[in-house]
Amino acid sequence: MLTENFLLVAALLLFVSVLAGKAAYRLGAPALLLFLGVGILFGYNDFVKFDSVEGAQFIGMIAMCIILFSGGMDTKFSDIKPVLTPGIVMATLGVVLTTLIVGGFIYYIAPHLGVEIPLTMAFLIAATMSSTDSASVFSIMRSKKQGLKQNLRPMLELESGSNDPMAYILTIMLVGIVHDGTSIDWVDAMRVFIVQMIVGGALGYGFGRATVWIINRINIRSNPSLYSVLLLACAFFTYSFTSLVNGNGYLAVYIAGLVVGNFRIVYRNMLGNFFDSFTWLLQIILFLALGLLVDVHDLLKPDVLYMGLAVGIFMILVARPISTFICMAPFRGYTKTARTYVSWVGLRGAVPIIFALYPITSGVPGAEYIFNVVFLVTIVSLIIQGTTVSAMANWLNLSFEEPESTFKLSVPDHIRSEFSEVEVNESMLSAGDTLKDIKLPGNTLVVMVCRGDQYFVPKGYTKLHTQDKLLVVSDNNEELIKKAKDLGIKKFVKV
Repeated sequence: MLTENFLLVAALLLFVSVLAGKAAYRLGAPALLLFLGVGILFGYNDFVKFDSVEGAQFIGMIAMCIILFSGGMDTKFSDIKPVLTPGIVMATLGVVLTTLIVGGFIYYIAPHLGVEIPLTMAFLIAATMSSTDSASVFSIMRSKKQGLKQNLRPMLELESGSNDPMAYILTIMLVGIVHDGTSIDWVDAMRVFIVQMIVGGALGYGFGRATVWIINRINIRSNPSLYSVLLLACAFFTYSFTSLVNGNGYLAVYIAGLVVGNFRIVYRNMLGNFFDSFTWLLQIILFLALGLLVDVHDLLKPDVLYMGLAVGIFMILVARPISTFICMAPFRGYTKTARTYVSWVGLRGAVPIIFALYPITSGVPGAEYIFNVVFLVTIVSLIIQGTTVSAMANWLNLSFEEPESTFKLSVPDHIRSEFSEVEVNESMLSAGDTLKDIKLPGNTLVVMVCRGDQYFVPKGYTKLHTQDKLLVVSDNNEELIKKAKDLGIKKFVKV
């Protein structure tokens, strides 16, 4: 009966979480916030009991591996190449500055709240919260279908996907210092950081290339579903082996996903769909587990509540803007409004809460207090920043409507031809209103027309109307794009 009851409760939690995700989309709130809320609701007064810190930490490790790997797969290197330097600076120096600024604030404000917090403990609390959360940023950015000017979206995704290693190193280092009572050895800390980043980056790239080679060379096409299992195994192996040899596993798995996503592999669409669904499942499980783990009564204690609210608001309004403007100062290509937006989208999510579990498992005195404060700061960040990601972009005039294709295709990766969607305008029909009258580049073919809710295959004599959407396949997409510009076509979307 125990197994059946567990499955019943798990199914109920997942079902409610999916409904919460749908509600979040309609309300313009981050779905992850409502997943967390579902966990808190069901964990209230031990309605569903889950108190395993080690279990939550293990779930967090598994989830972060897949979230980072999937995020890397979905990121085009051509998009992040122009923002590589500012993204890396934000992911490293930005994390250090956030830790120093927030740590100093916690140390200063603690006596005024009736709490005694040593300086190293204050820095430890700040370090756990110093990275922006990739799960939150990836899910919000991609669910909004909102474009951002000045290449801000790829930079924010690069920062959130690559700043966890720095925060992890600082957290582990400070956990050891607080636990053992030793002083900070900055030389040793820098050595550990350099070794972890170099080993993590090198192995991530190496394992990424090896994964591409294995996926393309191994022949299991008699059962294509096994490719998803194989890619999953490669992701876990990359993380675990890199961590085993003192590299940073989170950096390695993100870079490996980035490599896999930017090379040709068989069954790419199938693998992408699998990892997208699996990522959402793990995000739901992770946020549910973290929500179940927290005790609401502990969050509402005055010393936790006031500290959490004060630190959360300070991070949003002071610490994040200061670190952002310092890190982005050398990059003159970004306007003041762009820097302001980057400073606003410093979302905290599952990662800070996961990092806040390390002091508990390491036996650090006052670790439960750290966990509760970090949990509350995360809620503040998701409520204030997460619900205003889209509105802030509109207010700062940095957003634009990201075109979405009417046609949904699953094209094998080995096919070199590219599919695009073109919307018919008056200039296209100036020489005649039939398909044969439109002058398209060579090696280009219109294969389908969408008119309202109707889809049909056109002939040469088919009459076209303005606002018809054409599915076009071409062997020379650059020439097609140039022709579209000459015809004044505004909506040209790669399918």
